[in-house]
Amino acid sequence: MNARPSDIRRDATIIGLVSFAHGMSHFFQLIVAPLFPFIKDDLEVSYAALGFVFALFYTVSGVFQPLAGFVVDRWGGRAVLIGGTALLAAGTFVAGAAPGYTGLVLGAVVAGLGNSVFHPADFAILNGRVSAQRLGYAYSAHGVLGYLGYAVAPVFSVGVGAAFGWRAALLAGAAFGAATVVLLAANARRLTVDQEPRPASAKPATLAQDASLLLSAPVVMCFLYFTLYASAFAGLQSFGVAAMKEQYEVPATLASGALTAYLVFGAAGIFAGGFIATRTSRHDLVAAGGLALGAAATLLVAASAIPGSLLPAVLAFAGFTVGVTGPSRDLIVRATTPPGATGKVYGFVYSGFDVGSLITPVFYGWLMDRSLPQGVFYVVFGLTLAAILTVLNLPGRSKTGALAATRRT
Repeated sequence: MNARPSDIRRDATIIGLVSFAHGMSHFFQLIVAPLFPFIKDDLEVSYAALGFVFALFYTVSGVFQPLAGFVVDRWGGRAVLIGGTALLAAGTFVAGAAPGYTGLVLGAVVAGLGNSVFHPADFAILNGRVSAQRLGYAYSAHGVLGYLGYAVAPVFSVGVGAAFGWRAALLAGAAFGAATVVLLAANARRLTVDQEPRPASAKPATLAQDASLLLSAPVVMCFLYFTLYASAFAGLQSFGVAAMKEQYEVPATLASGALTAYLVFGAAGIFAGGFIATRTSRHDLVAAGGLALGAAATLLVAASAIPGSLLPAVLAFAGFTVGVTGPSRDLIVRATTPPGATGKVYGFVYSGFDVGSLITPVFYGWLMDRSLPQGVFYVVFGLTLAAILTVLNLPGRSKTGALAATRRT
C-alpha cells in the first residue's frame, strides 16, 4: 500500500527536527576544543588543565546518559530532548562568559549533563513517531547530521575565535543553541510519543528487573560495540593527523585532509546505509561487512602498505564503509529493546560512546610519545575487528524482528 503524502511529510518533519538537534549536540561537543590555543594564552592555563575540561564533559555525559534513559521511559523524550539542548546552550554560555578557568569547568559540567540526553531521547522519539518503513532513513539522517555537526564546529569556532575572540565564539554558539531550543519547543507536539501500551496486569519494572535487562547479553554486547567503536574513532580523531604525519612524513595539510576525507565520506556512508538498511534482512552482515572493509583499509595504513599520497583515498574508503554500518547498527540495537524500555536501553548502550572516548586517548598518546605512530592504526584495526565480534552476536538477522514492533502514532 502506498504511503499517504501527509504521512511522508509528518515523518520527514520529525526526522528533520530530531536529526538537527542531534547535529547541534555534536556541534557543541567540538566547539570548545579547537579554541584551546586561544584559551590557554588568555587564561594562562596548561593544555593538561584544558584536557581535564574535555574529559570532564564526557565523564558527566557518560555517567548521566543511562539515567537519562530512565527519565525518557518515565516522562517521554520530548521534554528531555528540549531540556538537554537548553543545558548544552547554557553550559556553552557559562564557559563563554567565564572570567577564569573555574567557569570553564562549570560550563563543562552543565553541557555534559545536557549532552547525556540525546541518544535515549532521539531514538525514543524516532522509534515511536516514524513509520516502520522509514526508520532506516531516519537513522541515516540522524547519523549524517551528527557528522555534519562535527564538521561545522571547528570551522565555526576557530573562524569566530580568530576574528572576535574565544569568548565570542562560545557565546555565538550558545545563541545558536538557544535558537534550536525555540525551534524544538515550537514543534513540541510533533515530538510527543504516547507511552507504549502495557498489559493491564503489568507492574512497573523493579530495580532488579531493570538491572537484569541492562546486563542481559544482547544489551551488554551493544554497549561493548559502542565502546569499541568509539575507542577506535578516538584514535583517528585525536591522533590520526599526528600519526600520519610522523609515520608517512607527509605535510600536516595532507594528513588533516585525509582525516577530513574520512569524516566526509563517513557521512556519505551513513546516508547510503539508510537505503541499504531499509532493503536488507541481514543487518548483522551489513554491520560486520562494513567494519571488516574499514578495518582492512586501516591495516593498510598501519602496515605502510600504501604511499602517503593515497592516505586521503584510503581513509575516505574506510570512512564510507564504516559509515554504511550506522543505520543497520541502530536497527540492531532496536531489535534488542523490549517495549517500554527504549530510553533505558539506548541510554545505556550509547553511553559506550562516552566510555570509549575516555579510556583510550591516553594510550594513543603513550604510543605517540614512544615514536610508534603505526601503533595508533594497529590499535584502531584491532578494536574494529573486536567490534565485529560483538555485532555477530547480536539479533540483527531479521528485518521483521527489527521493524515489525514499531507503532505508528
